[in-house]
Amino acid sequence: MSAGSTRPRTRIQRENRQTILDAALEVFSAQGFRGATLDQIAEVAGLSKPNLLYYFASKEAIYAALLETLLDTWLDPLRAIDPAGDPRAELLGYVRRKLEMSREMPRESRLFANEILQGAPRLGSLLATDLRALVEEKAAVLARWMDEGRLARVHPVHLIFAVWALTQHYADFEVQVRAVLGPEAGDPFPAAQQMLETLFGRLLEGAGGGQSGP
Repeated sequence: MSAGSTRPRTRIQRENRQTILDAALEVFSAQGFRGATLDQIAEVAGLSKPNLLYYFASKEAIYAALLETLLDTWLDPLRAIDPAGDPRAELLGYVRRKLEMSREMPRESRLFANEILQGAPRLGSLLATDLRALVEEKAAVLARWMDEGRLARVHPVHLIFAVWALTQHYADFEVQVRAVLGPEAGDPFPAAQQMLETLFGRLLEGAGGGQSGP
């Protein structure tokens, strides 16, 4: 019986499956979906190609498994914004969590970026449904805080976009960041966090100013 059947997987099967996914993440994040091959994934995983195909029927099946897990993980920080919390603290906490994900999960970020750059052929339906619904939910929370005068009034959805752009940049363009800063700069993330907290902190102080949201 194959590893994809309904029979519970053994410990070795679970470990091998995770080894394949880890190797695939490395290959897909570097090569993109089109450039990656099963042979490359098997080599990085240290498994034979037939062994790899025992767990996943195709390159597409591996990629789909990665993306499904990734999107859910990627949305966790946005889900964590608490409507009952302090607005400024919740927003800055979101910025910190997103930046930490870029630090700890750069390959996952680049995999997601590659999928989007290709037109999201495998994630498009989820982006237009699950992601959109979550963004609308949290944008409504931000808009309420703005109406209450607890945050400066800006477009709430574009505010979320700005957090994505300014945090995921450090993963998706890591080579550029480190090349521009130079080796003497060391770890770029502490300075990035300080700058982003200052930027968003000043932007979100109090009410008034800027264009109204939708």
